[in-house]
Amino acid sequence: MQPKLLLSQPKYELAQLLRVQWNAIEQSVKNKTLNTWQLRTLSALSKCRTSALGGHIDGCTSCGTLRISYNSCRNRHCPKCQGNEREAWIQAREKELLPVAYFHVVFTLPSELNVFCMQYPKLMYASLFDAAWDTINTFSKDEKHLGAVTGMISILHTWGQQLGLHPHLHCIIPAGGLTKQDKWKHSKTNGNYLFPVKALSLVYRAKYISHLRKQVALFNANNEKQIVLPKTIIESCFKKPWVVYAKKPFSGVNSVVEYLGRYTHKVAISNHRITEINNSNNSISFTYKDYKDGAKKKLLALDAMEFVRRFSLHILPKSFVRIRHYGILSSTSKLKSINEIRKQLPPIKQAKTKHQTTPYNHLECPCCKKETMIQLLDFNQRGPPTYWKIHCKKILQCITNT
Repeated sequence: MQPKLLLSQPKYELAQLLRVQWNAIEQSVKNKTLNTWQLRTLSALSKCRTSALGGHIDGCTSCGTLRISYNSCRNRHCPKCQGNEREAWIQAREKELLPVAYFHVVFTLPSELNVFCMQYPKLMYASLFDAAWDTINTFSKDEKHLGAVTGMISILHTWGQQLGLHPHLHCIIPAGGLTKQDKWKHSKTNGNYLFPVKALSLVYRAKYISHLRKQVALFNANNEKQIVLPKTIIESCFKKPWVVYAKKPFSGVNSVVEYLGRYTHKVAISNHRITEINNSNNSISFTYKDYKDGAKKKLLALDAMEFVRRFSLHILPKSFVRIRHYGILSSTSKLKSINEIRKQLPPIKQAKTKHQTTPYNHLECPCCKKETMIQLLDFNQRGPPTYWKIHCKKILQCITNT
């Protein structure tokens, strides 16, 4: 069994920069560089695990250790709040994995549409999800390619390594599907590839423009403010090939789980990538991979507010769902589909994933390492009361005596 990896604490955090630059961030909203939803999100991130959100005091019923913990913001864009959510989500997906090969397909949007993604992110990204699934579903139902209904788990990422806007959809697709008779049908390519990439690209481009026009028409019918898609932009989109990148199939079920662990709850930048926050000249430096130069790790320094502006590009609209399931893996049909497929296919033993991080366990005592920590007292932004130690020790004494 592979040991779990414990990540070291980063030297710098995004929240530090936000707190220092907060006056400038508020001014950016007045200047309409940022919107109020982005401001609200950045505020939550800046206060995460600080006294501003209040906290609680835990005590160990075994050794009597007391611990003060400040509350998390639990925002999905926060670099500090994704560990436990990611682990819980992955464990749920592990139970749903099929004993078949899986493909990884990436759908991207051309840069010509970036200006609309900044103005109407909900509309543009919804069209991306719809077009990607419509494309895969069209090919899978075609007898020339598969002749069955497949499934898809799709994850939206909007960033590039330098935090520029680069909307793309990571999709995980099983190598086969269910026929109308509920019989599992393997991919015709013997697991070498899913569908022809060039054909996928052409169909995806047409599907996206079609879905986008429908979304725009629906928006215009329900809002006074009208969206106009310039004819020149649409024409330029059709003049260039759209990138649909199909990676080789995963080597096994455990590889699918590892992939999910890396991508599902990622945020635009992790705290571990930040190498310096210089308050004297209002700058920030972070590492990135230059894929045009053999994925070499390089360093980029940005003005603090330019960094905030780029990061804010990736704050999704309120309630927008960035992980979606389709076809036989959708929430409405996956229970029946997965059980039916497993009856027809030989089980595959799931190997342990090679790289696992240990999520924070709030029940574990930092002293005796037993899972005996219980919450004793809550407090608000004013901080714990002066009598908290005596009060908490009395509570622990009453619990341990009983």
